[in-house]
Amino acid sequence: MNTTLKAALWMVGSIVAFSAMAVAGRELTGALDTFEMMMYRSAIGLVIVSAVLTVTGRWSVVTRQRLPQHTLRNITHFTGQNLWFYAIGVAPLAQVFALEFTTPLWVIVLSPLLLGETLTRLRMLCAALGFAGILIVARPGADTLDPGLLTALAAAVFFALTAIQTKRLTRAESTGSIMFWLTLIQLFLGLAAAGYDGDIALPDAAGLPFVLIIGIGGVVAHFCVTNALSIAPASVVMPFDFIRLPAITIVAALIYSEIPDVWVFVGAVVIFGANYLNILGENRRIRVAADASAG
Repeated sequence: MNTTLKAALWMVGSIVAFSAMAVAGRELTGALDTFEMMMYRSAIGLVIVSAVLTVTGRWSVVTRQRLPQHTLRNITHFTGQNLWFYAIGVAPLAQVFALEFTTPLWVIVLSPLLLGETLTRLRMLCAALGFAGILIVARPGADTLDPGLLTALAAAVFFALTAIQTKRLTRAESTGSIMFWLTLIQLFLGLAAAGYDGDIALPDAAGLPFVLIIGIGGVVAHFCVTNALSIAPASVVMPFDFIRLPAITIVAALIYSEIPDVWVFVGAVVIFGANYLNILGENRRIRVAADASAG
């Protein structure tokens, strides 16, 4: 089996997991608040990550040397994930997913400020195209500005901040350590946020399967994406990730009778094009630098 096909299969797994999480989050809206969803998700994730570390005998990779960085990263991710769960409960799923694809573009905008990276003309062009795509998807106006879409866009910004902090951590930390601290710290954040009013709701029999889907789906989705990127470049993986949009559109139409208009897809294609153009530009830059060093 070639690497492209393997990457595609891993991405199919991530698409199924992300879509299942979105439906589960929508179904739990009203029964649990977003803090409670995150608390239960993190608890289930912690059990899974701990079990994997135990079975593989890799507890030694978990260190406390960069605990402040882990804490800051997870506060950022916790915020973004809560915004995402809120958005999928109140906004059309296709639009939420389309706006989530702007995360890499926000990385382009924020990296010069937080990582000291150069904002090239190509990156500026990609960011501008992505912003145009946002306007097409959301079509803001005095009577049409949807708080749910604003929340989805804010979630993408926080996911971008998380990605930047993750990039810093991966220079010295293993995936196992990052995943362990992610689930543990966010479990405590969820407990604090969900329990600040002294009342943490327990899922009933109908809601428990959806809680399990959110917890398991979160780990599976990130595991699948990580594996896909480990065997194929982003320029190959990303087109498969974009299939999430038509997939969630079909799911939302079948379950919730949500039929997005054509402009959602037009805007999503513009956002995808901006992302893909940036990936191709980065790949070219890396090749040129490698050829220069070899010469």
